[in-house]
Amino acid sequence: MSPSDVSVSEAPARAPGAGRHTLALFGSELRLVFARARTQVGLGVLAAVPLLIGIAVKISGDDSGAGGFIGQIAGNGLFLIVASLGLSLPFFLPTAVTVISGESLAGETSLGTLRNLLTAPAGRSRLLAAKMVALAIFCLAATMTIWLSGLIVGFVLFPVGDVLLLSGTTVSLAEGLLRALGIAVVIAGSMLGLAGIGLFISSLTSTPLAAMAATFGSFIVLGILMAIPQLDAIHPWLLMYRWQSFADLLRDPPYWPEIGRNLLVQLGYLAVFYAAAWARITSRDIT
Repeated sequence: MSPSDVSVSEAPARAPGAGRHTLALFGSELRLVFARARTQVGLGVLAAVPLLIGIAVKISGDDSGAGGFIGQIAGNGLFLIVASLGLSLPFFLPTAVTVISGESLAGETSLGTLRNLLTAPAGRSRLLAAKMVALAIFCLAATMTIWLSGLIVGFVLFPVGDVLLLSGTTVSLAEGLLRALGIAVVIAGSMLGLAGIGLFISSLTSTPLAAMAATFGSFIVLGILMAIPQLDAIHPWLLMYRWQSFADLLRDPPYWPEIGRNLLVQLGYLAVFYAAAWARITSRDIT
C-alpha cells in the first residue's frame, strides 16, 4: 500500500475524532462557565430582580403612580417580565456580562491552565470560538433567567390576560408571552458587543479582576460618551445607543428597523473585538 493510500484511508478516521473533540471542548467550556460561583451568584441576582419589583408593586398597589411598563404590572403580570428586563438592561445585565467575559481567558491564565489549553489538539482558534459561544449562551441564559422569574412572579402576584401594546391594540396572552420572549432574545443580542470587548480585554491580562474592571470601565466610558450632547454624531455607533429598541416588539406590527440596526452594531463590535482577541491569542507566546 502506498503512503498516499494510507493517508487517504486514515483521513475519515481522524475527522470524527476531531469533531468529537471540538464538541467536548464546547461542552467543557459551558460547564466551566456555569459551574463558577460568580456565574451562579450573578444569575441568582438577576432572578431576584423581578421578585423585588413584583413585591414593591404589590405593596404599593394601584396608587403607586408609576409610569411606563412598571405602571402596567398591577393590571397585567406579564409586564413584570418586560419591566424587569428593561430595568436590568442599564446595569445588572452589563455587570454580569463584564464579570463572565473578563474572566473567560484571564481566569485560565491566573490558574495556569491556559498554556495547556493553547497546546491542546483543539487549537487556539477553536478554543477562542468555544469561549465566545459560551459567552453568547450566558447572555441568553441571563435574560431567560429574568424572563422565567418574571413569568412566575407575575403570574403568582398579579392578574394576567390579554396584552395592551404600545400601539393601542390588544393581543392574546400567548402572543404577549411570545413577544416578551422575543424581547429577552433581543436584549441578549444587545449584550454581544460588550461580551466581545470583555473577551478581548481578557486576552490581554492574567488577572481576572483587572479584566473585569477594564471591561466595565469601557462600558462606563461608552456611557459617558452617550451622555455628551456635543458628541451626538457618534452616538448611533455607540454600543448602547439602541438598547431600548426592544420596546418596538410591543408595537403592532413590530417595528424591526431599529432592532435590526441595534443588532448590526452589536455584531460590528463583536467582529472587531473578536478579531483582536484572535490576533492576540494566536500570536501569544506559550513557551
